[in-house]
Parts: sequence; structure tokens; C-alpha cells
Amino acid sequence: MELKNIVEQLYEVIQERKENPIEGSYTSYLFSEGIDKILKKIGEESAEVIIASKNNSKDEFVYETCDLIYHVLVLMACQGVVIDDIVKELEKRRQKICNKKPERKTAEGIH
Repeated sequence: MELKNIVEQLYEVIQERKENPIEGSYTSYLFSEGIDKILKKIGEESAEVIIASKNNSKDEFVYETCDLIYHVLVLMACQGVVIDDIVKELEKRRQKICNKKPERKTAEGIH
């Protein structure tokens, strides 16, 4: 199965849980707890992806990346962002060439 299809299907399930909560569903629990809980989970999962990467463990990295993607999809649903919004933005960015930002210069005398 293609990644796009899996992500779309997962998003549909997440959206369904948002609109029709199910008792005992982790997704429903996240929506009931609200944005702060969802953001906290994204922070935790982001840190776990970083640690897995530093541990040089592909299996751990893949596992934690999936957790992060899931929680980002929950946040998207919470914020009313659909997958197509992300696809459109990525398509716009794909059109850009040589768009590396210049290095920042620090102000002299500031420590």
C-alpha cells in the first residue's frame, strides 16, 4: 500500500474520532484533552525521534517517526488542516529552486 493511502486512511479515522468520539479510543482522548495535550505529545514524540536518530537505531527511528506522524495528523485535524492543504504547500515548495536561505550574521559585540 502506498504511503499516501495509509496516511489518508489514518487521517480519516482521526477525523472520524474527532467528530464521533469512541470511549476508550486514544485519539478521542487526545481531542477531549485539547490542544495543549496534543502539543505536549508532539513535543515528546519529536524528542523521541531525535533520540532514536542519535542512537542510530533504524527500527527505533521508524517506530518513533510513525508516532510523530500520527500526532501531527491529530493536530492537523484539531486545527482544521486537511492533507490536501499540506500537499498543496509541498507542491509549491517543490517548484522552488535555489531557495537556500543565506546564513545569518550575528551582531558584533552581542554575547
